[in-house]
Amino acid sequence: MQNQNVIQNSPELWLSALPKLEEFGNKFTRGHAVVMGGYPLTGAARLAAKAAARAGAGLVTVVVPKVAFPIYAAALTSIMVKVFSLESFNQLLIDNRISAFLVGPGAGSDSSGAIAETRHHAISILATAKPCVLDADAINVFAGNLAKLKRSIKGPCVITPHQGEFERVFEAKHNRVTNASNAAIASGAIVVLKGSQTIIAAPDGRLIINHNAPPTLATAGSGDVLAGIITGLLAQGMDAFLAAAAGVWIHGEAANLFGLGLMAEDLPEILPKVFASFIE
Repeated sequence: MQNQNVIQNSPELWLSALPKLEEFGNKFTRGHAVVMGGYPLTGAARLAAKAAARAGAGLVTVVVPKVAFPIYAAALTSIMVKVFSLESFNQLLIDNRISAFLVGPGAGSDSSGAIAETRHHAISILATAKPCVLDADAINVFAGNLAKLKRSIKGPCVITPHQGEFERVFEAKHNRVTNASNAAIASGAIVVLKGSQTIIAAPDGRLIINHNAPPTLATAGSGDVLAGIITGLLAQGMDAFLAAAAGVWIHGEAANLFGLGLMAEDLPEILPKVFASFIE
């Protein structure tokens, strides 16, 4: 397919759509984001949860296995931590106060049991038709089964693969722009194909390419932060395509502001400066 309509990412594209604070709002009107937390890889979900909160979600909850509760609870003082059980998970799915989900960071796909559990979480959450971000292992569990991913998506969905994850699920026969666009059309999701020039593609053919990401973002955990930023924006009611584009640009700008020596855990702390620059 031809991709003549690719445009460069910039705040002018989505600034007017960024969520705005309401004078008489509360934590629920600002959105409730839920992050599915993994074990033993606990850092990814913690980074994502902090990023979702810094992106403006009024309430962020991480749902974790019982064995991991002390780790998450000790590290996340402003984030709610709930112990996962079948009953509590089913309650999440019908809780009308929850406005966005994130599945995948640290979820695990290194065994048949972990793959089945992560896939079950992803499919169950997608079935609610609430805004959802699939990242990392929540993408890997659909390897070789694009049709199942497409059937499962019922509402706004953003998937955030790096090149390796992308190739496990989608065809990569062309250039990155065409590949991302084809994947979005084939899956029905907003595809954020991460890289030094990240591609944001929508199923309706809209395409944005991002150029502001510095090389310092090539560090473990930065993708988890990006997924959290997008989730935080979705939780506040932002359009999925614009939330993805805004999240990618804000993520890059935070890294630019920090400079050399960047670690992923630095990014959420820089986000307030990025948002303040929009007001200025």
